[in-house]
Amino acid sequence: MSHPVTAIDPKRFRAALGHYASGITVITSLIDDQPVGFTCQSFYSVSTNPPLVSFSVMSRSYSYPEIRRAGRFAVNILSAEQVGISNQFARQGTDKWQGIDWQTSPSGNPVITDSLYWLDCEIHAEYAAGDHLIVIGEVTGLHTQEAAGQPLLYFKGQYCNLAAQETD
Repeated sequence: MSHPVTAIDPKRFRAALGHYASGITVITSLIDDQPVGFTCQSFYSVSTNPPLVSFSVMSRSYSYPEIRRAGRFAVNILSAEQVGISNQFARQGTDKWQGIDWQTSPSGNPVITDSLYWLDCEIHAEYAAGDHLIVIGEVTGLHTQEAAGQPLLYFKGQYCNLAAQETD
């Protein structure tokens, strides 16, 4: 027996999903010697063998077609101190890289200084899903910063930090 499908109000749907805390990443690549990137909160691990990760990006993204053309990307997992970087890479039509300190990973991707961790990836697969694309990347390298701190989190429409937890 099937149940009738009722239309879900997009604002209520977004509000409901806002109750799921997520980390913040910046997906980056280098094409024709130009760095590209965007802020992404829909990032997750897929498989450990082979090592696969995934992110979702809007189908009309300006940055992702360049990343697709490069065939590779880095996932920069932002620290709690990198709110400004998250905001900067979330904007369109501006120089996202202005004032950003970065190096090139072994695979040739831009990695943002002081991110908690970065993963080098090659595009493994891509799937259309509504108004987004689901991108699967195979991890080819990774690196953590020496003094890793707290992650940058997003919850109910705003940045937040992990509360300190005491153990007995």
